[in-house]
Amino acid sequence: MEFKEKNQKVDKILKKLGVSKNQKGCSSGGKWFGSGKLIKSYSPVDNSLIGTIQAGDNKDYEKTIHEAQNAFLNFRNIPAPQRGNLVRLLGNKIRENKTELGELVSWEMGKSLQEGLGEVQEMIDICDFAVGLSRQLYGLTMHSERPNHRMYEQYHPLGIVGVISAFNFPVAVWSWNVALAWVCGNVCIWKPSEKTPLCSIVCQNLISQILKDNNIPIGVSCLINGDRNIGQLMSDDNRINLLSATGSTKMGKDVAQRVGTRLGKSLLELGGNNAIIVTPSVNIKQAVINIVFGAVGTCGQRCTSTRRIIVHESIIEQIKVELSKAYKQLNIGNPLDESNHVGPLIDNDAVNQYLSALNIVKEQGGKFIVEGGLLKGKEYESNCYVKPAIAEIKNHVSIVQTETFAPILYLIKYNGNLENAIEIMNDVKQGLSSAIMTKNLKDSETFLSHSGSDCGIANVNIGTSGAEIGGAFGGEKETGGGRESGSDAWKVYMRRQTNTINFSSELALAQGINFDL
Repeated sequence: MEFKEKNQKVDKILKKLGVSKNQKGCSSGGKWFGSGKLIKSYSPVDNSLIGTIQAGDNKDYEKTIHEAQNAFLNFRNIPAPQRGNLVRLLGNKIRENKTELGELVSWEMGKSLQEGLGEVQEMIDICDFAVGLSRQLYGLTMHSERPNHRMYEQYHPLGIVGVISAFNFPVAVWSWNVALAWVCGNVCIWKPSEKTPLCSIVCQNLISQILKDNNIPIGVSCLINGDRNIGQLMSDDNRINLLSATGSTKMGKDVAQRVGTRLGKSLLELGGNNAIIVTPSVNIKQAVINIVFGAVGTCGQRCTSTRRIIVHESIIEQIKVELSKAYKQLNIGNPLDESNHVGPLIDNDAVNQYLSALNIVKEQGGKFIVEGGLLKGKEYESNCYVKPAIAEIKNHVSIVQTETFAPILYLIKYNGNLENAIEIMNDVKQGLSSAIMTKNLKDSETFLSHSGSDCGIANVNIGTSGAEIGGAFGGEKETGGGRESGSDAWKVYMRRQTNTINFSSELALAQGINFDL
């Protein structure tokens, strides 16, 4: 596909999704504005300029806050099933535009088309989940220790939920948060990544029309594209009742400190340093497929990407051979070509971090089983295409302890029993996702026990990468401790209240205390 043809295709997608080439980057409902700096969106596929967005400044931020505050006063009183219907309509709208939005994710972020479509499917799935949830915001009743008293717990909307998202899932993370936040009665302000602003414009377009058609206050969904300053404003703002932030551990620590200073609430989804333990009883073919997808999917730019494999010494040579064979079969190139397995890194900064990591691996004693490097040529014109690499190395060295957002896999040997492997796996600061490959029931149960994986996600015979909507998603330690998506993750988007009702004619105090006048 020639350069001009490619650009025409992107233009056609943007036009159908309601995005202009020179787009204002802030919105409350269907009103667009922005007085900040220009953000240019270059595709990592071919380095073409696919859109220009005018970001928001401090004044624009205040405008979105006021719109959100006013909207909340009305929205919180709408019955939850009606709020669920809003999310149902959003899910239907996303279904109608799945192909185009999936393609845009691939163009702007660089993940494969199948992964782009998969991300959009996540949006649809969370909407379906949230619709059901809107009729299940259950509290709890209990008997009082005092006669003729009744107690119960209930959940109320929080207010304004701020969402800060990362480039690697430019649409799914927004939907995970807003779908739950809206059915819980909150309003939302979204600051997307500066690297994927066009995707945010599309999401706002999809919901804006629904708000208008259903006479819902426009401030229920607010968008403000901007730089780090906007994120800091949100972190410091007492009017933001919950700040959900997805990104690097460094970013998360800054958010946590700022929100903590005002005793606010935060939901943090940060870095992962995810490992797969490979035991002697493993199904090697199954393990290799899981390892390879986890390591190279999205070009290693998932927070759940497989960074480390911890392999028993008795099978490590066999694993080396099979992984080397598998990596030779990988096709690297345009992510919209479905014959390719690996697309580009997001930008040149990411490439430089990848190349720096390769050098550090060698300096710290690593031995490459599969060599990495930057790919050159006409088909790699963006200079963002790199070779997935595998290095045999020790777990304790600094480069292994640090999350490199790129397709570099570290091979680490263990000996003795499974407990030794678990000790190695847990010996990092991050705690997002983990997995074990084994046919041994004792090993799998040990891995899932109190003395097993210390991660928020622990899998058996499937990889570390990916998440299902039905389960709560998130990790421990420097991953931040937050939970999004399924299970009871909705509770963080609400404030909890305990109620006691006295239906007697007496005043009975707790703990048997008497107070007579």
